[in-house]
Amino acid sequence: MTQHVSDVMTASPVTVEPQTPVTTVARMMRDENIGAVLVAEGERLRGLVSDRDLVVRAMAEGGDPSRMTVAEACSEDLVTVKPGDDLTRAVKVMREHSVRRVPVVDDSQHAVGIVSIGDLAIERDPGSALGDISSTRPNQ
Repeated sequence: MTQHVSDVMTASPVTVEPQTPVTTVARMMRDENIGAVLVAEGERLRGLVSDRDLVVRAMAEGGDPSRMTVAEACSEDLVTVKPGDDLTRAVKVMREHSVRRVPVVDDSQHAVGIVSIGDLAIERDPGSALGDISSTRPNQ
C-alpha cells in the first residue's frame, strides 16, 4: 500500500512573518519542541528556518540576535511536496536537494505541513538509528 506524505507529515506547522526576531523564533522552537519554522508573508510561503539556520546564519555571524530577523536567517530556496505525494517522492526531493525538512503545500501553494527526514525514518525504517532517535522523546 502506497503511503502518502499526509500520513507522516506534521500538520499545521508553526509559521512566522519575515520580520520576526530570531530570538522569538528560537523561543518558539524551544517551547513547541520543534526544529523548524516556516516563514510566510500572508499566504505566500517565503522560507524555512531551522535550528541549525539560527546557529549558522544568525549566531555565528556575530550580529545582535535581538535585532536580526528571521528573513536574514531562513532558507529561501525552497523545494516542496504535496500531501498526496507518495513517500518515495519526499525521499527523492530530500536526497536531490540535500535537505532534512520539506514544507508540504496544497494546490494553492499554502503550507499545510512539514515532513522531516526523521518522520520518514520512523515510517520507513523504525529500527534504524535515525528512526529510533526520531521516535524518542526529546531532551528537555
